[in-house]
Amino acid sequence: MANILMVQEGQTYLATNIKAQLEALNYEVFTSALKVQTIYDNLHDPEAILLYVSEDFEEHIQELLYVKDKAVEAGSPIFLMGEEHDLDKFSKHIDSLKIAGKFSRPIDVKKVAFDVDMFVQEHGRQNKKKILVVDDSGAVLRNVKGWLEDKYNLTLANSGATAIKSLSLNRPDLVLLDYEMPVVDGAQVLEMIRTENDFHDIPVIFLTSKGDKESVMKVMALKPEGYLLKTLPPAEIIAQIDEFFEKQRMKEF
Repeated sequence: MANILMVQEGQTYLATNIKAQLEALNYEVFTSALKVQTIYDNLHDPEAILLYVSEDFEEHIQELLYVKDKAVEAGSPIFLMGEEHDLDKFSKHIDSLKIAGKFSRPIDVKKVAFDVDMFVQEHGRQNKKKILVVDDSGAVLRNVKGWLEDKYNLTLANSGATAIKSLSLNRPDLVLLDYEMPVVDGAQVLEMIRTENDFHDIPVIFLTSKGDKESVMKVMALKPEGYLLKTLPPAEIIAQIDEFFEKQRMKEF
């Protein structure tokens, strides 16, 4: 059963009704106050996040940005609710591309449920392959996300340690792994994956900035499913990942 996270202060009549409408559509709905720990406790790989923005949102800007960051990491769309002027003000603090929809007061709870359900049915992650992208560069993570998020369900990790933790929470169909990272590099992450019974068969493709023969041989000696140069045109990177999954699909027949 797909789940929805609804974040707002207090248990209101509005929240109760939206929750009932979504549950009638066979969603599991988790509600959370606007507190980092409470939000964290209620994150269950949501298909969507409903966020109520109140007039005092600037007092909770860190918590709201935390919701945004977690939505980006999980690939969950955000739907905003609230007074129109509050939504406009808050939109300045959040990348509008991450907002899947806005509902200004007076809010039609049936429309909220219908629009969220339609979005999930059309763009939901249930039918998308999951890719864990691991790179210590925020710029690289953002670029890869921009290239692949329309086709794939992406989770982002900015370190080897974060990647290993992510594997246990949300098993991916593929890991795109940076080779050169501080503290725990790509080779060490791959070794940890291969030695864990629960993860050993997860495919890994290295991301590397070096295309010389010696570097390529060093990478391929670790026996990943492949490697991609970060300098390749985005269209070629997308094509190679598409081709990898197509080959995987053909093996299943």
